[in-house]
Amino acid sequence: MDQRRNLYFYETRRKNVAEKVEELKKLAVQYGFTIVDHSDEANIIVSVGGDGTFLQAVQKSGFREDCLYVGISIFDDLNMYCDFQANDTASLIEVMSKAEMEVRRYPVLQISLDQEAVFYCLNEFSIKSSIIKTMEMNVYIDDLHFETFRGDGMIIATPTGSTAYNKSVSGAVVDPLLPCMQVSELASLNNKRYRTLGSSFILSGDRTLMLKMLKGSNNYPIMGIDNEALSVQHIEEIKISLSEKRIKTLKLKDNSFWHKVKRSFL
Repeated sequence: MDQRRNLYFYETRRKNVAEKVEELKKLAVQYGFTIVDHSDEANIIVSVGGDGTFLQAVQKSGFREDCLYVGISIFDDLNMYCDFQANDTASLIEVMSKAEMEVRRYPVLQISLDQEAVFYCLNEFSIKSSIIKTMEMNVYIDDLHFETFRGDGMIIATPTGSTAYNKSVSGAVVDPLLPCMQVSELASLNNKRYRTLGSSFILSGDRTLMLKMLKGSNNYPIMGIDNEALSVQHIEEIKISLSEKRIKTLKLKDNSFWHKVKRSFL
């Protein structure tokens, strides 16, 4: 347990959160934890806010595999990534003070742009037209030309991200124990001239998805990784695969992924 005593707090900028974080820091010190100023010095990274804050904490700290991520919600309800509430510090201290911590591991997507820049995301990668015009992309699964897509864009989601943007476009909710990624279309054109699958589909973690922009099409799309926009101005080829990285969070009793889905949507 001594190796897991360094805490770094990543907080949302919402009103009154800073005061709550100071309370949490004081409580953590009382229980023998050390507060550090940089995420690379931490064994445990604690986000205080909501799911968006948790995603930011993972992004800003570089998707570390050698530490544990803990989400604390400042809202009345728990979120998909936040297992604790800010006003229930007793549960947090009790779990983190145990000699053995059970962890769950979440899959991560790897995004390669034009075989150069590489990005990671925990929820989803999205690509959309930046102008009032449909996008045109050749879609490859491994080496197979699967379809030529014409429409507003696509969402490629991890299993944990399947409950977010993906679900809002009628994508399936996927168990994170399945190492896979889900592809969902945004307003695809399907008529006598243009044809796509027209429904979400799930790819094994061993597959690679390739999106190639057609010449003369919209090569300046809006791209997002989780809740951040990419500033890349021009793109021709996007390679998407399941990374070997896994994000570790605390595994709590009676709080599985499906507990969270039921609590959030039913």
